[in-house]
Amino acid sequence: MGSSFPLFEIILYAMIAGFLILKLRSVLGRRTGNEKQRPDPFSAPPAANESEQDNIIPLPDRAAKEPDDIDERDPLTASLMRIKLADDSFDDKEFVGGARGAFEMIVQAYAAGDVDTLKSLISGPLYGGFVQAIEEREQANETQETTIVSFRSVEITGAELDGHEARVTVEFVTEQVKVTRDAAGTVVDGDPDKIEVLTDIWTFERDVRSSDPNWELVAARVPEE
Repeated sequence: MGSSFPLFEIILYAMIAGFLILKLRSVLGRRTGNEKQRPDPFSAPPAANESEQDNIIPLPDRAAKEPDDIDERDPLTASLMRIKLADDSFDDKEFVGGARGAFEMIVQAYAAGDVDTLKSLISGPLYGGFVQAIEEREQANETQETTIVSFRSVEITGAELDGHEARVTVEFVTEQVKVTRDAAGTVVDGDPDKIEVLTDIWTFERDVRSSDPNWELVAARVPEE
């Protein structure tokens, strides 16, 4: 009897241990072979298979473009890019807006004989021509009235970077009413009731090293017929 008691205890402990193992398995689950392995942060990333490689999109080279790369574009785009590289504040769309504003100011200032405004927007040689025309008009006791009815288009048609001098040419197609009157108010040129479609080609210039962001008008012409 005394020798059977330890055997009974061993059998009892074995039953308790088996029960605990079954209980733990029900709580923690068993490995089935389909479990996701925890990533090893120190191991090299796995190589992509063919299907994964098909979904990889190569990113463009972000290295700075060499000047030779620019020549692959059309001439105007290439010239605008050169100006941009020399002056990172240059933006062709903003430039077009500024050129339109300058056009309006210069046309109105010329009609009004406002030489001070013209001096701030036009380069020296061209400014002299504007002033001379205003003086001749005043000597003849004539006045000019100009109304810009609308802009049909404002488009950059040329650009170049000559050393540090950037030049951009813009074509303006506008609808205007232009009238010149004598001292008595009689119309001597133009028609106050007629809208004319006019095309002007202006070239603006700026030293890209200058801290002054403003461009000056250096040339003005009309298309050759």
